[in-house]
Amino acid sequence: MLRFILSFFGTIFSWITTGLFLLAIVIGGIFWMYGRDLPNHEALAQYQPPTISRIYSGEGKIIDEFAKERRLYTPPEEIPDLVKNAFISAEDKNFYKHHGYDLRGMASAALTAARGGPLRGASTITQQVMKNFLLDGSRSAERKIKELILATRLEQTLTKDQILGLYLNEIDLGVRSFGVTAAAQSYFNKSLSDLTPEEAAFLAIHPKAPYSYNPAKNYDGALERRNYVLREMYENGYLSQNEYETAREKPIKTVQTGDYPSYRESLPPRDYFTDEIRRQLSKDFGEEEFFEGGLSIRATMDPEMQTVAAHSLQRRLEELDRSRGRWQGTGKTIDPATLDDGSWEAALGALQVARDITLDGKWYVGAVDEIGDGTMTVMVEDGIGEVTVPREDIKWIKGSFRDNFTRGDVVHIRRMTTGDNGEGDLIRWSLRQVPEVEGAFVAMDVDTGRVIAMQGGFSYEHSVFNRATQATRQPGSSFKPFVYAAALDSGFTPATIIVDAPIEVNTPQGVWRPKNASNKFYGPTPLRTGIEQSRNLMTIRLAQEVGMDTVARYAERFGVYDHMGQYLASALGAEETTVFKMVSAYAMFANGGERVEPTLVDRVQDRYGRTIYRHDARICEDCDTATLDPGVAPLIKSNRERMINAITAYQLTSMMQGVVQRGTAAGKVNLPVPVAGKTGTTNDGKDAWFIGFTSNIVAGCYIGYDTPRSMAGASGGGYCGPVFNSFMQDAVKKYGGGKFKVPPGGHFIKIDRYTGARLNDDASGPNVVAEYFRDGEEPIFGLTYDGGFAMGADLPLFSAGESEGEDGTREVQTSTGRTITVPEKATINSLSSGGLY
Repeated sequence: MLRFILSFFGTIFSWITTGLFLLAIVIGGIFWMYGRDLPNHEALAQYQPPTISRIYSGEGKIIDEFAKERRLYTPPEEIPDLVKNAFISAEDKNFYKHHGYDLRGMASAALTAARGGPLRGASTITQQVMKNFLLDGSRSAERKIKELILATRLEQTLTKDQILGLYLNEIDLGVRSFGVTAAAQSYFNKSLSDLTPEEAAFLAIHPKAPYSYNPAKNYDGALERRNYVLREMYENGYLSQNEYETAREKPIKTVQTGDYPSYRESLPPRDYFTDEIRRQLSKDFGEEEFFEGGLSIRATMDPEMQTVAAHSLQRRLEELDRSRGRWQGTGKTIDPATLDDGSWEAALGALQVARDITLDGKWYVGAVDEIGDGTMTVMVEDGIGEVTVPREDIKWIKGSFRDNFTRGDVVHIRRMTTGDNGEGDLIRWSLRQVPEVEGAFVAMDVDTGRVIAMQGGFSYEHSVFNRATQATRQPGSSFKPFVYAAALDSGFTPATIIVDAPIEVNTPQGVWRPKNASNKFYGPTPLRTGIEQSRNLMTIRLAQEVGMDTVARYAERFGVYDHMGQYLASALGAEETTVFKMVSAYAMFANGGERVEPTLVDRVQDRYGRTIYRHDARICEDCDTATLDPGVAPLIKSNRERMINAITAYQLTSMMQGVVQRGTAAGKVNLPVPVAGKTGTTNDGKDAWFIGFTSNIVAGCYIGYDTPRSMAGASGGGYCGPVFNSFMQDAVKKYGGGKFKVPPGGHFIKIDRYTGARLNDDASGPNVVAEYFRDGEEPIFGLTYDGGFAMGADLPLFSAGESEGEDGTREVQTSTGRTITVPEKATINSLSSGGLY
């Protein structure tokens, strides 16, 4: 009997042993089969998570962020134990005990499922790391086996804290935030070290269902889950009983429930400047590196001057828009029923309307409610409610309230107050609109090319199209300085005489007859006057004399165009370029003729703090010296390429000073320091430009419709001059300015700016100007150039002191000093077409 019993149990033992052996072989085979060709887990030791790239102002303040996944990487050793313990309690309380997988947890999950309970995962934190980093998220036995294999291997490669650091930096925790650092900022606007136990527990409720526990939508569910995590922290010994009970009684307070201000509120609204940095660096470094590389970008922008630039352009555009007397509004409406049921604010919030305008105070968004004869009520968002607009406010608009508005119209509105920028006592609420006419403005340092301000339109939120860098328009006469630069470098002087008379050019499209803006001819005229008064005919003759190939070469060297056509019309700015390129080119006139590489960025550092780009390549001789004598600054040597002769740059600058003093910009620019510039207006007034500079700042403005069309009374000086002047008033206060530096190698000679004749050194008067000439190159006075285009003998010429009568008669002075009247203008048939064509 005993033998039988022993035999029986022996057989059973043999079967069990054999079964276990076979099971081990099967399991081993499965793990061997799935263990082949797995991803390399050792790569996680060099893990570089996608992190936010941040843009800082020159003062070191964050002004914008860019990321596909909002993540801020924090090394494992810097993550507080409170946060680690919260996630361990919620996700894997045996984390520090197991070897990558938790058999007890797996058995418990299986037993729960067998009893008909909910099917729950038993993945350890290590397994979740494998799933998130190296495997897909499919729910299959094959993925689970691979996960177990990789988790075991990872435990042998990395420490527990390294594994936990990977997990806490990678996981999605809702509200588009990845990793605990970004989540703490998004939910509480706090750093990890400032979190309380209940806040750490709240973060730990999200890994299983990142978007199911938003307290603004599911407060009760979030509270229940948070308290469960707190209980687990207490039971695991991470919280004392007092800490647990105190934390458990606390309500959930987050940014989403309105208890804390959002982190984004501390940042300025995204604007043209930072978006252009995004566009340029994405091209230079690649989109993946820019959005995921955790770059620290030091922008050149001066926030104070950026605001001044925006307001200067906006104010002028609004003035031009209001002069039209037409209301176009936002073009958006809300259902009038929302005004009756009180849901109007939610309806407004769902609309994409510009909310980034602060001209003369914040521009709010509202909806028209009641429309009367003398007043109109508007429901304004941001908790303001009902306001009244008087009829007086729309006196600039043609028609009444009823003619221009309907109930439900979405409008912009701001406080009109006794103080500046919406401060002081309220005068009335005033309706506003984003102008249809647009523009752009750029300002930069003439020596370094650092862009201190750039405004690409009236409002970034209204239109993200950056007209400073993306809109290519005809610069018109603002291109002429490049023609004159080519001439001055080719032996011409400011006193050289160029014929101002009609020209006819045969083209495939017919005869081209360019003319001056005044429709008048002025005969032989000095070069200076040609640029001061923006004479088209002189410029064409000069370009013909110098050669369009030379003019094109200069324009390309200065970066105005990549490839410029060698057509005479191009000398008048007929080809298209951008404000950014033009301002960059003018900077080289202002700094004495040295190359400037414009930049929006001073420096870029990678996630480890290593500098991977630095704009300023100049050599600092004394920067390695520990101390310098009092009053001595480091010596910085320029190694930049020379674009034009320094004397040419000064001559051109002096001539463009005349543009501001008595030329096409006279009366429009008035600064306490010397200033030079050039206006530009294209045919039919479709584009208006002004680009000018002081000794250290260059700035340029463009105004025009996005779809080119005529602007009534448009001129570069009249439209853009006030924008430049407004900005530069503040720029001069902040950055100063002085006389333009006179380069060595030349001497001054006084000439008559009307005739180009040499005058005595003691000559004075409004017609006297001191021109700078090169040493050793004695100027030849009286020599006239016509570019090969002959001048007719009977032309209606105008010069200083002469006038044209309303009946067409002209008063001119003869060589003997007598004044005679010419009865009528010469006709086109009496003009000589001449020329080479």
